[in-house]
Amino acid sequence: MKLTVKTAVFLALGGILFSCGQQSDIEKLKEKRINLKKQVATLDEEIRSLDTTKTTFLPLVRPSEVKVGDFKHQVIVQGEVKTDKAVTLNAEANGRIESINVKEGQKVKKGHVLARIDTEILSSNVQEVKTQLEFAEYNYKKQKELFDRGVGTEFELKQASNQLNTLKSKLNTLETQKSKSVVKAPFDGVIDEVFSNEGEMAGMQSPLMRIVNNEEVRIAANISEHYYTKIKEGTPAKAFIPTLNDTLDLTISSTGNFIHPTNRTFRVQANVKDNELLLPNMLAELHVTDLMIDSAVIVPAEAILKSQENEDYVFVLTEKDKAFTVEKVIVKIISKHKGQAAIEPISRKLRAGEKVVTEGGRGITDEDIVRTF
Repeated sequence: MKLTVKTAVFLALGGILFSCGQQSDIEKLKEKRINLKKQVATLDEEIRSLDTTKTTFLPLVRPSEVKVGDFKHQVIVQGEVKTDKAVTLNAEANGRIESINVKEGQKVKKGHVLARIDTEILSSNVQEVKTQLEFAEYNYKKQKELFDRGVGTEFELKQASNQLNTLKSKLNTLETQKSKSVVKAPFDGVIDEVFSNEGEMAGMQSPLMRIVNNEEVRIAANISEHYYTKIKEGTPAKAFIPTLNDTLDLTISSTGNFIHPTNRTFRVQANVKDNELLLPNMLAELHVTDLMIDSAVIVPAEAILKSQENEDYVFVLTEKDKAFTVEKVIVKIISKHKGQAAIEPISRKLRAGEKVVTEGGRGITDEDIVRTF
């Protein structure tokens, strides 16, 4: 039927054109030709509306809506939990461990006596030096009297003075070591682990126990120097702790002032308070916001295509007669994050709710007619 109707119309048109040479009224013929073309267009439209097989072969595309709203980009890096209050306490005096006064897991206050070192040997040494010091003081006084009377020599006086000062210094050192035989908590915390036992010999720097305070910890990580100007103190961040399956809302508390020459990164830290579940050296995934845009035009990143002219563009769909017409809109990409892209439309504005092609866009062109799925 389609072929028959079109053939009849074109035969009529050809007959009139043939008779053109027979008529003198050219304007009249032109008017008839225009009318016939309109009839052809009308018939074509009717044929398309009746021909249901044509829509079956329209390209299929998947649409997604344009959104206008807040857009943020985050840098995601691996970090870990740090604290300045996780200390291994070492013996500062030689001797036998006389007593350990705490247990693992016990909470202690600053200044709490944790252990004592038996200082019997030190005490004996102190007494010996005190005896020597008494004689040195006596000797110095005698040498001073002799020197003042002109009997003694200056050398003998200085020798006595040096001996006296040496013994005073030695006594002070021994008494300081003796005072360090009492091990005290340097801050409030929890005894995490005890390494030594009562009765064992402790040497200088022998580890006794570890004390930890987790009330004030921080998440520390290294970030590429590319983001140095975008991340400052106060920048919003989140930390995901895999061990706890928990996410914390944080802000950056400090940024480093040094670029590591090997991996070109700088240090960032975010303080965490009142979270005793966090333990030193726990792994953390730090999400730092380096870009925030209000009222951004947002489309799925997969909707953006690139032309041969190296231009980024999207296909916008407009519904028409149960199908959609395709319009190519040039855009500029501002940023991408988690499958979404903030863009700046170039060739025309995009409104919230308009549909863009996210799948099937590579098989269509501007002004095509398509169907969606």
